[in-house]
Amino acid sequence: MLLHAAQVLTLNAAHAHLHDAGILIENGAIIAVDPWSAFEGATAPVTDLGNRLVMPGLINAHTHTPMTLFRGLAEGYCLLGMEGWYNGIRVWELAMTREMVPPAVLVSCAEMIRTGTTCFNDQYFYMDHIVPAVQQSGLRAALGYGIVEIGDARAQEWAIQEADAFIGSLRDDPLLKGWVGPHAFFVDNSVATIQKELALADRHNTGFHIHMSTTGEEDAFCHKHYGMSAVQKMAEIGVFEFPVIAAHCLSIPAQDFPTLAQSPFTALIAPSSCMRAGKTAAPLKAMLDAGIAAALGTDNVTANNSYDMFKEMQVLGKLMSYREGVPNPISSQKIVEMATIDGARALGLQNEVGSLEPGKRADLIALDLDEVGWSPRGAQDIYTALVYSINGLYVTDTMVDGRWLIRDRTLQTVDYRAASRDLDAAFVELQARRASIEATS
Repeated sequence: MLLHAAQVLTLNAAHAHLHDAGILIENGAIIAVDPWSAFEGATAPVTDLGNRLVMPGLINAHTHTPMTLFRGLAEGYCLLGMEGWYNGIRVWELAMTREMVPPAVLVSCAEMIRTGTTCFNDQYFYMDHIVPAVQQSGLRAALGYGIVEIGDARAQEWAIQEADAFIGSLRDDPLLKGWVGPHAFFVDNSVATIQKELALADRHNTGFHIHMSTTGEEDAFCHKHYGMSAVQKMAEIGVFEFPVIAAHCLSIPAQDFPTLAQSPFTALIAPSSCMRAGKTAAPLKAMLDAGIAAALGTDNVTANNSYDMFKEMQVLGKLMSYREGVPNPISSQKIVEMATIDGARALGLQNEVGSLEPGKRADLIALDLDEVGWSPRGAQDIYTALVYSINGLYVTDTMVDGRWLIRDRTLQTVDYRAASRDLDAAFVELQARRASIEATS
């Protein structure tokens, strides 16, 4: 197909922003991105998107899709610490069943599709119930099998075996890739467990999706038991020989920055989750200045309540200005890159997605330029408009691998109303099971 749009923002190395442009797609791959005049005489069927801005789909590099089931249940809890996480989330997880997972994942996927996300990085258990829902949605995803030990050797062994089988099952999937997903090193995964996870990552040629430096617990534990920081201990046991995506990174010691900058490490910033937890913002500017890679994610919607990555970009920009005490310490262009090409690099997908250029897969979105917020056209640059002036509901069309997942604001792969009804029913059952557990404990 040949797409025709008023504007195309490529996010390629040259930062090309084309007006009156076309994108030629064949078998899910981008063949050409050029001014419309270059396609004179082309025979491919034309899809005229009209007054739309086409850009790469957004990459949500940290979330937990089943936790939509808990949206609204953890208000008032800080989910970035063990006590708040246990009382705000874990008590509900102990009442959930596998059957509650698919509608939660479908609702999550539908909300991401609707607001312009084309790829996400998940971490949870019950992957046998997550995968079919993600496949139905048509989204691209990295799925980290969640491993939470907390001193239970039997749970550790079972989770390692399940993760091994799960990652292997996705080996030939064109859109999904398996990752190892320890909830957090040292806090709830022992060194013995981490060593087994390292062997797992090596066997499957994949990486780690973890939480890190949310409260300083890892560093306190490692200094007490090993006489070094968590980063130093991770380096010692070989963690940084593999790709690592670490969510939050609120309190990593600055002396550890060089180690992370020299590693295949990405600091995942989830600003809304951080703010709602009442925590100090991550030192993103200092990390970027030190050469550490960074990407953007929403975290779960129990901590955030929204999957809108455009909102997340805006929150990040404002939070960083507030933290640093100066305007725009992180440029709008860099923030958009964190939500696109930098997220792709974190997932090892930079040769496939994250920008619109020949040879990459056709993962893209279209935004309505007739909506409010874009004018005056010559005043704010396109990146500033994307970060500060609009939101995900400006998205009219979402495509992954050359397939429309939403067209003219109508979802094509997920029945959102049906999924929401099923999620409401699952929530009623969840409440009943929680009440029953409390009554018998």
